This record gives sequence, C-alpha cells and structure tokens, in this order.
Amino acid sequence: MTVWKTSMRNFFAHKGRMALSAVAVLLSVAFVSGTLVFTDTMNTTFDKLFAATASDVTVSPKGSGDDDNPRTGKPESLPASIVDKVAKAEGAKSAEGSVSSMSVTVVNSANKDMGSSNGAPTIAGNWNQNDLKAMEISSGHAPRGPTEVMVDADTAEKHHLKLGDELRTISVTGDLTARITGIASFKVTNPGAAVVYFDTATAQRELLGKEGLFTGVSVTAAAGVSDEQLKRNVAKTLDGTYKLQTAKEAADSGREDVGSFLDVMKYAMLGFAGIALLVGIFLIVNTFSMLVAQRTREIGLMRAIGSSRKQINRSVLLEALLLGIFGSIAGVAAGVGLAVGLMKLMGSMGMELSTRDLTVKWTTPVVGLVLGIVVTVVAAYIPARRGGKISPMAALRDAGTPADGKAGRIRAGIGLLLTGAGAAALLVATQADKASEGSIFLGLGVVLSLLGFVVIGPLLAGVVVRALSAVVLRMFGPVGRLAERNALRNPRRTGATGAALMIGLALVACLSVVGSSMVASATDELDKSVGADFIISSGKNQPIMPQVEKALQKAPHIEHVTNYKGVAAKLTAPDGKTEDEEVIAANPTYAQDLRRETVAGELSAAYGRDAMSVGDRYAKEHGIKVGDKIKVAFKNGRTAGLKVAAITSDDTNVDKGAMYTNITTAAQYVPADRMPKNMIMFAKAEDGKEKEAYASLKASVAKYPQYKVQNQTDFKQDLKDQIGQLLNIVYGLLALAIIVAVLGVVNTLALSVVERTREIGLMRAIGLSRRQLRRMIRLESVVIALFGALLGLGLGMGWGTAAQKLLALEGLGVLEIPWTTIITVFVGSAFVGLFAALVPAFRAGRMNVLNAIATE
Repeated sequence: MTVWKTSMRNFFAHKGRMALSAVAVLLSVAFVSGTLVFTDTMNTTFDKLFAATASDVTVSPKGSGDDDNPRTGKPESLPASIVDKVAKAEGAKSAEGSVSSMSVTVVNSANKDMGSSNGAPTIAGNWNQNDLKAMEISSGHAPRGPTEVMVDADTAEKHHLKLGDELRTISVTGDLTARITGIASFKVTNPGAAVVYFDTATAQRELLGKEGLFTGVSVTAAAGVSDEQLKRNVAKTLDGTYKLQTAKEAADSGREDVGSFLDVMKYAMLGFAGIALLVGIFLIVNTFSMLVAQRTREIGLMRAIGSSRKQINRSVLLEALLLGIFGSIAGVAAGVGLAVGLMKLMGSMGMELSTRDLTVKWTTPVVGLVLGIVVTVVAAYIPARRGGKISPMAALRDAGTPADGKAGRIRAGIGLLLTGAGAAALLVATQADKASEGSIFLGLGVVLSLLGFVVIGPLLAGVVVRALSAVVLRMFGPVGRLAERNALRNPRRTGATGAALMIGLALVACLSVVGSSMVASATDELDKSVGADFIISSGKNQPIMPQVEKALQKAPHIEHVTNYKGVAAKLTAPDGKTEDEEVIAANPTYAQDLRRETVAGELSAAYGRDAMSVGDRYAKEHGIKVGDKIKVAFKNGRTAGLKVAAITSDDTNVDKGAMYTNITTAAQYVPADRMPKNMIMFAKAEDGKEKEAYASLKASVAKYPQYKVQNQTDFKQDLKDQIGQLLNIVYGLLALAIIVAVLGVVNTLALSVVERTREIGLMRAIGLSRRQLRRMIRLESVVIALFGALLGLGLGMGWGTAAQKLLALEGLGVLEIPWTTIITVFVGSAFVGLFAALVPAFRAGRMNVLNAIATE
C-alpha cells in the first residue's frame, strides 16, 4: 500500500511531464486502434454489400471474375437459354439473367467522367429483380428502352445529376446516349462505385455486342430448399462449363478479393503505428530516466528509512503502469475518432463509408490497452532498475547521478559492433547477384545499423553536437556556448532524444532516395529505349475502344500509329517444358517505337509470318536459339508453331522479358471477337510536325475522357507525380512518428529545465536576462534536433543507396540523391527544434529568481 501511495503521489506531482509522455502513448495506441476500427468498418461495409447483392445461387461462365476489365473489353457471357434450363431445376423458385460490365465509361453532357476518382469501378448492367435486394427506386422509373437509363443516387448527388439529364455510356461496342429516367438508392452503403442500369435488351446489345447473352443467372430457392441443395440441383441440369456459387460462396469470394487490398492497407498502417510506438519508447525511457535522476536524494532517503530495491523498482513501474493505462484508454477513444476522420477523408476522395457501419470489435480496445500498457511498462523497466540501485548514501548528494563510465564504454562497444555489422550487411546487399537474395541482407542491415546508431547515440552526441555547435551556436557568443554545454551535459539523454527524431527522418531520407532513383532510372530508360513521340493509354486500366483506335489512325501529321496487344498463351519450348506467358502482338513499327537490343537474329524478322522473338533469359533457360520453333497455344484460340527469329536482351526495364510477334500472325490463331484490345498505343509524328501531331491526337480522343495522350515529357512527369503522391502518403504517415519525436524534445527540455532550476536562478542572479535564457534553451533544442536530423538523414541515405543497388538488378540503375529534399528536411529540423523549445523556454523565463536559487 505504501508503494502504491508513493507511486500515486509521484505520478500526480509530475503530471505535466507525464501528460506529454501519455500523449506519445495516446498517439501510438490511437493509430493502432483507428487502423483496426477503420479496416473492420470497411470489411463490414463490403460484407453487407456482398450479402445484399448475392442471389441464393449464381450461375456464371467459367473464368468470369478473374479480370474486372477483360482485355477484349467484353465480360465473359453465357447463352440466354441457360435461364430457362436453370429455372426448371428442382427447388428453384425463379431464375433471371443479369448483365454486368466494368469495361465502360459514363460521361455527362459536358463530357465529364461520372466514375469514381478513387479507383472504384463504374458498373453498367440491366435492372432486374435481384437488384431490388440492395437498391430501391427513389425517383422516376426503371429504364424501358434504349433511350433511357437509371443511375445510383450517390453518383447523382456527387455529380449533380437529375431526371432528364443525358448520360453517354462508352463501351467496345460503341457509344449510347440516354436520358436519366430513374434514380435508385442503395439500401446498404455503396463504397464508391458508379452504377448505371439499362433495360435488358439494351444492356445485352450495348455491353455484350448482341442480344441473347447474359453474364450471369440469379437463381432463387423455393421455400425450404437450402442454397447448397439448390446448387447441387442446378449443377445436375448443366454441364461442367459453368461456375456455380451459393450466396455465401459469392459473398466470400467478393470478400476475399477486397480483403487482400484491405489487408495490405491495414498492415502498412500498423507498420507506421509501430514506428511511432518505437519512437514513443524513447520518450518514455527518457522521461523516467530524468525523473529518477531528479529524485535521487528522495529515493536515497527512502532507501535510508527502509525501502528495499524491489519497492523502489515497483514504485517506478507502477507510475509507468498508470501512465500506460491513462494513455491507452485515451488512445483507444481517440482511435475511434481517428477512424471516423479517415472515413470522412475517404468520403471526400470518393469512397463512401457510413458511420452507421462503424465497427468496434471487442479485440480492438483489448489490443490497444495491452499494447500501450506493456510498451510503457517495458520502456520504464531500465529507469526503474536504475532507481532501485540508488544507495542510501545518495541522500547526502545533490540530485542527479554520475554517469557510469564502465557502462558507457560497454555501450559504445556494443554500439560500434552493431553498427559495423549493419554496415557489413548493407555492403553484402549491394554486392548481391539477385534482388531476392540481397533484400534479406538489406533488411538485416537496416535493423542492425538502426540499433547500432541508437546504442552508440551518446558517443556520437559528443562528436556531432560539438561539430554542429561550431557552425550553428558559436555565433551566439556565451549563450551559444552555454547551450552547447547543456546539450553535452548528459550525452545519454541527448542521444536518446535525437534517436527518436532520427528514426522518422531516416525513413524519409531512405524513401526519398529510392523514389528519386526510380524516377531518374525510368526517365533514363525512356530516353534510351523509347523512340515513339506519343503514348496513348487509359488512366483506368481499360482497353482502348475500337472507335478510339480508328480516330487515332486517322489523325493528321502522324507518320505511324502502333497497336500493342498482350495475348495470353501457353508456350512449349523445344525442351518440352510448358509455361504460361504473354506474347506482345504489335505492328512492325513497334520496333521503331521501342529500341530493343538483340543478342541474336533481327528483331524486324520477328514480325514476319509465323515468327516471334523471345527474351535472352527465357532462351537461356530453355536452350533456345534462332531458328527453333516454339509451340504457342493462344488463349481462346488455336495452337501455332512459331519460329524464333530474334532473341532480345533483357537488360532493360521497358518490356523486360517480352516476346513479340506480328498482330497479323496472332490474328490467324485467335478469333476476332476474342482478340484482346490495345491496352496502350504508340504514335510517331511526321518530321517537324510534333506540335501539330500532338494537337491532332489530343483532338482525336477529346470525346473520350478516360484516355490520355502523352508525349515523353508528359509521361515522365506523370511517372514522377505518381511516385511523388505515393511518397507524400508515406511521409504523412511518418509524420506521426515525427510528432512523437518532437514531444520527446519538448519533454526532455522541460525536465532539464526543472533539473537545472537552481542553476538557472544563479545565472539570472549574475546577469543573464530572460531573453538570453530563452535563447539558450531554444538553441539547445535546435542543436539536439539537428543532431537527430543529421544522424537520420545520413543513415537513411545509406539505406536508400543500398536499396537502389538492388533495384539496379531489376533495371533501375540510376542513383539519384534528392539533395533539395534532404537539405529542406535538415533545415526544417532546426525549426522543429525552435517549436519544441517554445513552452520550456517560456516557463524558464518566468521563474522567480529567488525561489529558483532556494530550490534544492
């Protein structure tokens, strides 16, 4: 009971310091809890949607669902006669055919895409009874002919659509313009898909190319018939060429598809939460180390009057337990708020998530509480153990304990060993022959070098802080020298504070180097390899519609336009081994659009009749040489025997490992309606007509907003922007760790001000002004922040350089250090230090001089 009372008294006596540490626990636990609540809510949303839309038994073509955007532009279909056949199955109450396609773009009268901007699909289909499970017509009526269309209410609200407005639906079969006659509302949350409905005949004609076809059949069970029994009965009426799923199986399949994406997002966010938690550990260790040091005399007196080491140890750990409990409870609550905030953010980006589906499983608060409490108590163990070692004689000394020189030497030795091992692992990674092998050493090197820098931090503090002070602090005269001495007074504390900031900035620097190197490598590869002036593609991974292809072919000032199709096939090499591969079917002009080095034969010959090329890696694996024949079984087509006319070098990043043949060759073996559409096209301008050609190509696709025409400059900028956006998201998540690190600087300064209360009073008494005092504390904070930044940026650039060497094995061979970003982050760290010192400096400046001098 005495230990408990002592712990409570000490905890509330330093509630300000504890509050800052509790914020670190709160932020880390909030991020973990918020991630779990957010992903659980998304799972609930999709589960409800899949459960509402699934029929008792669904019949669909085999292979359907494998690709939401099939390369033919049309989904797999089955004959309408299947509906009547299935309806006669024993236990079937009714059956109806459905049409659904995601290979569409819907635009309004202003030619603006009505689809989602967050990657959710645009779905077009026929309105049927099964849709009434998930939707209800809230305005107007269902479509009754080819000039009528119905749209979902969320899309109508988002794009300000109303009854009577025109919508144009673009598919591989052409364009269809219809007026909105109905608006349907989801009974469950729609995560963001844009949905349009037509009558059945129109949907079949416009989405599948002709009437009499469906993409699926929805079967409803009669009363008392289970879904499994109905599935077995339906299977008896059909041959084995169709896929049958119960409502549960269909929902599970949809959940599995979405779940893989959600799991990636979940674990990525938890990874960043873990980084923040690691940084928070430094804050907690620092806080309790300083509190124990400041209570040296008090602990010594307690030991003198009979308190045992275990009681002192237990007292400090109980304080940590209280801190963990309060911080974790607040963190779990904040996590729910964070999840709601993330849902609102996703809503602004186009993914609708309703707070009605907010899901807080019992495991979430348990995980948050256990994580926060365990981490806090473990972090406080070393300071608690150090407190237990304080002898009764410490009651006769001033507060603070002298540094243990032996422990310092042991720590330095361990730190140097870890750092050396980390550097060696990174070096081995850079010498690897395969990226998969090198990545293991890279990960090991990152972990060991990080631990090494953390352990060796106090030793580095003495060297780095002096160097920084010579550049930054000496110009401020005596105040600057005082700030330097304060930073060096306790190297262990300075090292731990800087290490917290170091972790976040090391990751920022590493990712900046990797991102910049990827952009530079891709740009260099484009300059060397791509001869085409223009690249035409879809931003939504949709095939290029035939009408767009024709418009591009007719554009003026164009020397040639190249079609580029990926055709799936099974290749049987001369050694008898069969592999699934993709053969690129293109026009012979593609040899001009992409400069490929050949190691044998002539690439132009690969575009001859019944000829092809292979990559040198494939050729080596199967002992292939020019003149050999490969058996090529085209998907949805016939088998061909193609002669190898060229072997291309795989020492490239563009079309690495690609196999080429002429489109006319592929067309001999693949039926026209099964031939994939272009996923990308290339164009070359007439000499001196680049600007005119660029304008004419853009005009050709102006009616089709899902496509973009890019010259090489546009393409490079687009690549840079995509990587930049990804890095910005990562930086945003890392900001949490940096915020916690800033709190650590604030806490360290605040506690050091308390520790130096008497000293500050004496300096004020002999003439140090309040302004000079505040400046001294701010400069101390700046040099600590710069110390952490210098270590972090140096470490991160080392990691990034090693990572780039592995990327070079995959064709990304240019190393580029983003010096602008590195320098900006370093300078920004000085401002972080200034910001962190505001409150401690203000409090120090307000100290009463006499009271400060009288402090023991």
